[in-house]
Amino acid sequence: MTAMVIALGSNLGDRDATLSAALAAINAIPGVTVDQISTFHDTVALRESGPSDSHPRYLNAVCKGTTTLEPDQLMTALHDIESRSGRVRHERWGDRTLDLDIVAMGDLVRAESPTIPHPRAHERDFVLKPWLEIDPDAVLPGHG
Repeated sequence: MTAMVIALGSNLGDRDATLSAALAAINAIPGVTVDQISTFHDTVALRESGPSDSHPRYLNAVCKGTTTLEPDQLMTALHDIESRSGRVRHERWGDRTLDLDIVAMGDLVRAESPTIPHPRAHERDFVLKPWLEIDPDAVLPGHG
């Protein structure tokens, strides 16, 4: 079993229902157990150019648990959940019904896709605050 941290975000549709359904779907992935879930955090949309008040706000959360899956297998399962939520990938940094990212898997550091830890997690309060809420001693490999 490997510890895992997954970040969730949604800024289109019923964000609360989308995140709740995604959490249930993550926990239903064979080989995955979700042990802790942060509260949902309402945050400004982040675009490539920076924070944007002209786009719908996000609802973000983090869940923590364990998995027997390899990173590729977990990411494939998360992409499937995103697709079932209606996510389309037309624009990088665009609005989305659901975004699921592997933040960390144990102390794994991996450069190939999916990159672990998530390459921008250390810069994102909407990931770090919910994670620290459920794990005050959290450590992001390579960043502390």
